[in-house]
Amino acid sequence: MAERKYRLYGFWRSLATYRVRVALALKGVAAEQVSINLLQGRQHDAEYKAVNPQAVVPALYVDAGPPLFQSMAILEYLDETHPKPPLLPADPRGRARVRGIAQIAVADGHPLVVPRVRAYLEKELKLDEPARNRWCAHWTLKALEAIEAHLAGERETGRYCHGDAPTLADICLAAQVFAAVAYFGCDVKALPTCMRIYGECLKLEAFDKSQPHKQPDAPANPTH
Repeated sequence: MAERKYRLYGFWRSLATYRVRVALALKGVAAEQVSINLLQGRQHDAEYKAVNPQAVVPALYVDAGPPLFQSMAILEYLDETHPKPPLLPADPRGRARVRGIAQIAVADGHPLVVPRVRAYLEKELKLDEPARNRWCAHWTLKALEAIEAHLAGERETGRYCHGDAPTLADICLAAQVFAAVAYFGCDVKALPTCMRIYGECLKLEAFDKSQPHKQPDAPANPTH
C-alpha cells in the first residue's frame, strides 16, 4: 500500500494550526507545510479559497482527496486513521469529558480572538489596538478559567487533562495557554493546574517543536 502524502496549509501564529501540528507530531505523521500569511490577508486569495472557501486555516490535504478543514475535525480524523497513541479515552464518559474541555478552548475562547474578529473590531467598531488586545486577553483568560475549574475539581485529572497520557484536551489547552502568555500577556497566576499541565505538555517533543514561534515561517522576533 502506497504511503499517504499530507500537505498542511497553516500559519506560524495560528492556534488552530498549532493544534494540528501537535497531533501530526504525536502520531508520527510527516506533512508538507504551506504557509498562508494571515497578517497579509493571503487566506483571501482565490488560490487558497479554492482549498478552503471559508478562508481560514488550517486545511489538510491527504493524498489527492478533497482537503479536510476545521482543526478538531482534522484531529479526530488523525486519531481514527492513526489510532496509536490514542487522543481520546476508551470510555464514552471519558471521551465526552475530553471533548468538553477541548471545546471550551476551541469553541468558546479561540473564536473570539481570530483575525477576522479582530479586523471587525478595528475596522467596523473602530477599536484601537490596546482595546482589541484587552478584548483578546479577556476572552482567552475566561476560557482558561473555565478549564481550570474542571481540571482542579475533577478526579479524572492526572499528569495531563485526563489521566496520564495527552489527549485532545491537552492539545487545545496548550494552544490556549500559549496565546494567553505569548500573545496577550495574561496574568495566569490563578491557573495553577492549567500551567502545570502545560508544562508537562512542553516536555514532549511533539508539543515543543510545534510551538508557533519555532515554525519556519515565524519572524525572528514575533509579536501577538
